[in-house]
Amino acid sequence: MVQSSVFQLNKQRPALAARWVMEIDGRDFLKTPSVKTVRFGGSVAETLEKHKHGDSSDYELLKHQLVDPEIKDAQIINWLQEFRTCVTHLTKDHEQLIYTILRLPWLGRSQAVVDEYLAFLGNLVSAQTVYLCACLNMVVSHFTPKRVTICEGGVDISDSDDEDENLPRNFDHCHQALQLIIRYVPSTSRFLMPILQESFPFIQKSSRTLECYVHNLLRITVYIPSIRRDILELIIGKLLKLDVNASRTHIEEAEENRVQTQKAEEQSEECLFDMDEDVSADEPTRTTVMAHPVAERLDTLMAVLMAYIKDICYVDGSFHVERTKELYRDLLTVFDKLILPTHASCHVQYTLFYLCSFKPALAEAFLDHLWKILQNPSLPAVLRQAAAGYLGSFLARAKFIPLSTVWACLDLLISWIHQYIDSQDSCGKQVCCDVSLHGPFYTSCQAVFYTIIFRHRAMLEANMKKGLEYLQSLNLERVVMCQLNPLRVCLPSITNMFAAITRKYQVVFCYTIIERNNRCVLPVVRSSAGGDCVTTNTNPLDSFFPFDPYLLKRSGQLIEPLYQVWDDLLDTEPFPTKRGQQGSREDEDDFLFGETPQAEGIVGLTPNSYDSNFRSPSSLGSPPNSLQRPF
Repeated sequence: MVQSSVFQLNKQRPALAARWVMEIDGRDFLKTPSVKTVRFGGSVAETLEKHKHGDSSDYELLKHQLVDPEIKDAQIINWLQEFRTCVTHLTKDHEQLIYTILRLPWLGRSQAVVDEYLAFLGNLVSAQTVYLCACLNMVVSHFTPKRVTICEGGVDISDSDDEDENLPRNFDHCHQALQLIIRYVPSTSRFLMPILQESFPFIQKSSRTLECYVHNLLRITVYIPSIRRDILELIIGKLLKLDVNASRTHIEEAEENRVQTQKAEEQSEECLFDMDEDVSADEPTRTTVMAHPVAERLDTLMAVLMAYIKDICYVDGSFHVERTKELYRDLLTVFDKLILPTHASCHVQYTLFYLCSFKPALAEAFLDHLWKILQNPSLPAVLRQAAAGYLGSFLARAKFIPLSTVWACLDLLISWIHQYIDSQDSCGKQVCCDVSLHGPFYTSCQAVFYTIIFRHRAMLEANMKKGLEYLQSLNLERVVMCQLNPLRVCLPSITNMFAAITRKYQVVFCYTIIERNNRCVLPVVRSSAGGDCVTTNTNPLDSFFPFDPYLLKRSGQLIEPLYQVWDDLLDTEPFPTKRGQQGSREDEDDFLFGETPQAEGIVGLTPNSYDSNFRSPSSLGSPPNSLQRPF
């Protein structure tokens, strides 16, 4: 009765069946007779009927023939056509048989095999939804290149990714299969996301494997937009793991070591014969591949993600407003959840930096979002401090932010700082230098100082008088001389450079306060390990500049034209320190270089956020034009 009703239902749905009537070489697969192939046992229908009555000999023979490594295209087509005619009988009792069918090598075969296999998948998931997850797992398992192992004498001597020239075609067929399944089972996305998470390759896998998988994940978002945010969260979470395992210091050391090694090799080769032609031929490869293996994987994935962002926002070369707004919202949600709380990341946050460069309104929306986090007293102080760090770093480094936007943001920050000082003065108590209590205030002050260091030339170049009037209107003297004493807490390199600039233009004089602070031991009533530990620390804020120079080479080509690098202030001499630093290092463009934290008593200080800022190249800047434009 059930069987006859199913067949009757199929007769009533000709449109559904017509979708998968596939013609190859003029033949209709649903109407032409089966291709003759060498096989053993009866038909699939007869075999299933025998198995139902306890005779499993033909059933086992059928499974054995399906796993034959030498199976031919015609045989696969013949089997699949038979399975489609009796798909209603392939219940949960035939689970092992279905798993065997799903392992058939259908990719890389003729188009006829692919079409027949897709038709079988459509019939299977529509008639037996119990196999939905198995089908999804099968498709997702093909999102990465297969491993090729060469065995010699019982020992694996080679294990590498299969560089099959059919790989793009195979991926296309995988996505066709997914779209087909979604068409028959609209709730597929609920079951797909956990499978994508579980199948994500380990981060130590090859760059090629990770690249293919991430590429295919992003491709899914095109036809299943409902899970795009979850997929972006999954990808960015994995990128952050790579990012924190490739610190700025380690990347730079690896690059320096490779340069030294290459120089030594070239010198030894020059003694034997001229290698000029070979060296020039190898140069592009040497300059684009990262020496640090984890950084190389991260660079590859960042390039894929940025290319995806560009493709979503620009359609046929034209900027698409609505698609960009939707992507911005998704990325901002992931930023709040994953990126903002991560202290040690160097590069992943540049996804938003790159997206914001497309339109001034995007950059303004991002700045507004950071400002709301900073001034929200109900949020944890650590997130507010991180937001202040992002705010200052973004204003300083992004070339595409017009000067009018910088002024507007500085006005907001300085107004909030003055209100904070008023609230502390009005309480009538002696205010102490407590970083744990006033952390957002100090990071806001540092963001203002950092922005002025980078942007003061742009403010003054166009109109010196107007620029000086603006700087004086900020009333910076009150900020640096207040009881909270921000110059005592901010990074010495920033306070020294800020003092040098403001002294030159006679905006505020900081050196008396700096000298007094230098004579005092800074009591930091804070420890990342907890307790009442009081330490002497030159970086009590655990200062973090998220948009410090981008070190990854391939993806960095997209960031370079958008990035404001440090212009050495030849006409401004920073206040000399007791260490008597002399001159500046060649090939260094970071005014933060030279500050090294004291090892004793500093708990949980990440080299990425502090020490790296003094070793890596940095930046200073000057941009142009307007604020608060609507999409």
